[in-house]
Amino acid sequence: MLQPCTSAVRRATHSLNHNLFQSYSSAPSVQAELVKQSLRELLRETAQPVAVVTSTLPGHETAPRSDSSVQSQKKALSIFHGATLSSFTSVAFDPHPLVAFSLRVPSRMALALNAHALKPQMQLSSHMVVNILSAAQPHIARLFSSPDLHPFSESEVQWTQSVDGLPVIKGVLGALSCTVVGRSLPLSDTRWLHSSMEEWETEVQQVEGGSGLVSELFIARVLRVEDVQEPEGQFENDKLRTLPLLYHQRAYATVGKIPNP
Repeated sequence: MLQPCTSAVRRATHSLNHNLFQSYSSAPSVQAELVKQSLRELLRETAQPVAVVTSTLPGHETAPRSDSSVQSQKKALSIFHGATLSSFTSVAFDPHPLVAFSLRVPSRMALALNAHALKPQMQLSSHMVVNILSAAQPHIARLFSSPDLHPFSESEVQWTQSVDGLPVIKGVLGALSCTVVGRSLPLSDTRWLHSSMEEWETEVQQVEGGSGLVSELFIARVLRVEDVQEPEGQFENDKLRTLPLLYHQRAYATVGKIPNP
């Protein structure tokens, strides 16, 4: 009797989860839309740091930094990819330094980072660099925000390679070599908090037919803070190279000191 009862409970639970998913996936209520709109308006008044994550496309290996000839860099251009982050933040320092960001999906960068996350050696070396842009680099943010371009083929992007062979953009405020702590988490539905990812993905495929999600959350462990090289050429204002690039009120900005009273 125990086995039939257990099976019945599982079928009932599956049916409940299926109905919950359908309710979560249905058209948002008017109240939910109002919350979203209010949140967007509020966040536009806050300043967000701008960063570019760089990595290798799936199925490619990075060139070692010891081979730093111009010819070897040209051969490596096609394997590198970068994407401007719409969100980036530090989430913890202890017991491990962790950062987080989200990516729209489907995207080449999301596929690349998830492919690296499946490798058994992923925790031993970095497979991405988070380049925190300086106020002198809004053009870099715009360049890497286009999903149909490979900006590393553009001459205006100056970069070097980390010890793991990944691009570190010259002149950035700072660069973090990181490894994702696991595969990305879907943000269109949070039921993965209460069940295994395998169960959640099966449910998505059954209900949505395997359609793509809106965005995914990546959590990464910082393995190293890179030394950043100065870019060649001159900027109109060298002071901008020491200030962070921020996104505020739908435009790029930077910080300023509050006058003393």
